[in-house]
Amino acid sequence: MTRSTTDEAAVPPLPSPKERRRLREAKSLSEEEVAAAVGVTRATVRSWETGRTSPRGRKRALYAKLIAPEPAVKPPVVTAEAAAVVATSAAAPAAADLPEAPPLPEAPSPAAPPSDPPQAPMSDPRTGAVAADDRSRTAEVPGRPSGTAEAPDERRASPAEAFDELYARTAPGLVRQTYLLTGRRALARESVERAFELAWQRWPEVAVDRDPAGWVRAAAYEYAMSPWHRLRRTHRHPDAPPTEPGKRALFDALLDLPPAYRRTLLLYDGVGLDLPETAAETEASTPAAAGRLMTARAAVAERLPELADAAPAEQSALLQDRLGGLARAEHVPVPRPARAVRTGSESKARLWTRAAVAGVALLIAVTGLTLHTAPTHYEQPISPPERVGGVPPRGGPQKLTAQDLKLQKSLNEQVAHGPERLVPQLE
Repeated sequence: MTRSTTDEAAVPPLPSPKERRRLREAKSLSEEEVAAAVGVTRATVRSWETGRTSPRGRKRALYAKLIAPEPAVKPPVVTAEAAAVVATSAAAPAAADLPEAPPLPEAPSPAAPPSDPPQAPMSDPRTGAVAADDRSRTAEVPGRPSGTAEAPDERRASPAEAFDELYARTAPGLVRQTYLLTGRRALARESVERAFELAWQRWPEVAVDRDPAGWVRAAAYEYAMSPWHRLRRTHRHPDAPPTEPGKRALFDALLDLPPAYRRTLLLYDGVGLDLPETAAETEASTPAAAGRLMTARAAVAERLPELADAAPAEQSALLQDRLGGLARAEHVPVPRPARAVRTGSESKARLWTRAAVAGVALLIAVTGLTLHTAPTHYEQPISPPERVGGVPPRGGPQKLTAQDLKLQKSLNEQVAHGPERLVPQLE
């Protein structure tokens, strides 16, 4: 029996890589347990959770079923008759020792549907950056209650408008975050603009991502932390540190940390991500991210005495305040307008496309010229001349003596070139 492709189509779509990891850790499953249940290696499971690859076929179905969230259990609706029976039985004296029944939930009123709780602010008040909870916010249309479905005739935002809204909301704070990560203002602005250019080129993928701001943040951090920037003269050395002693000590402590530790500290204490999300964005396990965080905090506490004497919870709050104050105090460059970023992204995409087409055309031309001018058969090259020794003397008749030359001359002077006795005499 052959399996058709409709089996894979019937499998529900998998969540984003970050959500896969969160669901696995929510069920207290390790990578080894998931790998054993699905029938793959631990490296394959980690590749699925980092977004490098995705499962297919039967393994996709098993993996989706394994990390699927538990269905929410709806509370039973209690009717008025059942509530009256329960009240009567509770008021009557108990004849035997029975366990106390749990309180019954109240039935929701049909006239007042439950409303969604108000969402928390989307931006981080410390650094002005967008925290991880941004992905839970949905756009609200003026004049429509929150949580209601959008009417079919209402105008939807275009891709350019959605990109501009994301850029205006996250770009300024992201530049400050990247400055804390690199210590270079120009590189911070370049990294953020480059990340948004890449996001606009892949906007169909970014727009449906669970956390578009996190996608752009990860791209900006990766570009900013590239070691190739050390070869550029403008980004070879960090900018001048702040003049205030406290901010200067924090600035120097951040730049002295290894890049991975610095990024972990900034994501957890600066942006406000939780530990699993920080580990997923840095492509590390949760214990490894926790170890990096503790090491980074200890290194920073050596430079800041007020952090060394504080408890872990107070230390985290103090670091949040110090990082936010350092980010707000420095004058980082303002990124370009969103329209300029979109135009630059489209121009670079066209340039790379034309360069690729020109390269392919040049390759075809060179291949055709080579086929036209190449010889059709192999001609062995002529070896260079060499002097050869030990050759025997030339054979044949010997050199004529003087007597032989005289006889040859006399014979040649005769009429018939021979003795007269051999020439017939005609009468």
